[in-house]
Amino acid sequence: MQVSFHTSIPSIYNSSTTPSHLPWNTYNYCNAPHINAGHYVLPNASTATLVFVAMVMRHHKRTPDNLYPSEHTLNPSSGWNCSDIPTYAYAAGTAHIFTETSVPPDHPFGGSVWAGTCRAGQVTSGGLQDAVKHGQDFWGVYHNRLAFVERVCEEEIFVRTSGELRTQVVAGAMLYGMDPNTAKTSWRVHTQPANIDSLVPAYACPAAGELRSAAESTPAWKEHLVQYEPLQRRLDNTLGTGRLVDWHSWYDHFFDSFTARTCHLHPLPCNATGGCVTQEDAADVFTIGDWEYNYLFNSAPQAREYVRLTYGVFFAELAHTFRRVLASGSDMGSEIAHTQHKIHMYVGHDGSMVRLASGLGLGGVNGLRWPAMGSEIVIEVWHTSEDLPFVRVLYEGSPVHPPLDWMPLDQFVRLLEGLVPEDLKDACMQPEKWVEKNDIHNRGTA
Repeated sequence: MQVSFHTSIPSIYNSSTTPSHLPWNTYNYCNAPHINAGHYVLPNASTATLVFVAMVMRHHKRTPDNLYPSEHTLNPSSGWNCSDIPTYAYAAGTAHIFTETSVPPDHPFGGSVWAGTCRAGQVTSGGLQDAVKHGQDFWGVYHNRLAFVERVCEEEIFVRTSGELRTQVVAGAMLYGMDPNTAKTSWRVHTQPANIDSLVPAYACPAAGELRSAAESTPAWKEHLVQYEPLQRRLDNTLGTGRLVDWHSWYDHFFDSFTARTCHLHPLPCNATGGCVTQEDAADVFTIGDWEYNYLFNSAPQAREYVRLTYGVFFAELAHTFRRVLASGSDMGSEIAHTQHKIHMYVGHDGSMVRLASGLGLGGVNGLRWPAMGSEIVIEVWHTSEDLPFVRVLYEGSPVHPPLDWMPLDQFVRLLEGLVPEDLKDACMQPEKWVEKNDIHNRGTA
């Protein structure tokens, strides 16, 4: 088997700005294309009225989340600098403290962290700027162009994030981009406890673990690891990752560590003996990462049920939200949804986005790529002159393929509800019964 997923399609891994000679919606891992007034397309139903918007996105760019055993020696001596964007954390009525990271020079384990003032996984100043611009563009469509929402306030906009600080920082930057006056206010952001968070997702589901293991036991998965064994050995020798199991089961960690560097114009890592990760090796990792994400979450025989189990709780939350919109419009005509928030904004992670995209069937034609920084799925509800509510889905700023380009709202709710396994908690907690019922180890090998 040859991994060749999307290798011929232009892609950006070294800048938040897509070159002008490429289409505006070119895949840009550093800063995904998103809703903006210059390229926003109205639905064909010219008399329809927009009544509700849900936007789910990934946070914007950050430092690497996965560190090498000798991270300090593999980075420029300047390291990563986050001192220009202090992050505040304090209780109301107390001192307004903010954090700054430092590594004492005599710390015995200091070599496992880069020099500088950034934590692993921290939003950088570049990521913050991208998020502010994202918020400006979003507001440019739904306020300036469509006059759908009047002002940036909690009565109009509901914000939900994961428990990770980077998602909350990006939510604040998005709101600031919509209205700089939000810097003078406090804003309630909704989260869930870390061990049951549906947006990450983080709740325990042993049955999903069985499905993941089954996917990683298929010939297709095993063959792709064998195919790139020479690459794996080169990376291990350069980066010191040879004894780290998590760096060998898939290319997630390499993908994260390389893209974080290239997106911030940092050089690819070189070790003390002069061995370096080459651009060709990084390009192979990017291609493999796309293939792995598409396989595990979209094309593997186990992918659909894996997504339903691991994201079923969030699909249920979305279904509940859109069912409320449907109910509020049943006797209200054009006043549908005006009694609740007009916009729901969810800020999550790459795992959030790939599961949502897969569940909605967005990878059915061309497959799915690794969700880029700032990746976005927008779900609009429009009300026609015949008093019929319809859903339109936009992915990375563009309307998706039929039927999700114009689907009756009740049908969309049923689609979401169909993505929630019956007795989800029991299904998760009894993997042996679920595995036996679905015979996952004897399915196809595609």
